[in-house]
Amino acid sequence: MTHINSKLILIALLGFLSLGAFYGGILLILYPDGSFLRIPLELLSNSPFENFLIPGIILFTTFGIFPVFVIYALIKKPQCRVLDKLNLFYDYHFAWTFSVYIGFGQIIWINVQTLMFNAVDIIQTIYSSLGILIVCVALLPQTRKSYKL
Repeated sequence: MTHINSKLILIALLGFLSLGAFYGGILLILYPDGSFLRIPLELLSNSPFENFLIPGIILFTTFGIFPVFVIYALIKKPQCRVLDKLNLFYDYHFAWTFSVYIGFGQIIWINVQTLMFNAVDIIQTIYSSLGILIVCVALLPQTRKSYKL
């Protein structure tokens, strides 16, 4: 796999995550009772939330909007001092680091979700696997080489 292929795969995975988060986030914001997605409110009984509005906002922004920005940054490699300060891997472009952050964030998001829901559905398995794939593709040597400073 060349760097171009691994970069495109990373971008595609982030894009898939973003599309799913836009869809789910918007529907949870518009229908915070979970009715449109047929998610019973009882699933939130072990959570701090009364309805799905706040989780929908978090989903929409963190895994919908933010990955779109990271995709842009992976393609254009802009400079940003603020994001460079949040980059734990100073010898890599912040876009690469933030793609790793998103992957780990997705894994954590799904694990917390399954703990709060006290259930695992196929959708959690798919999106947890997506987070793992994002991290794995980002960590490939050919991907890292593309973003090494």
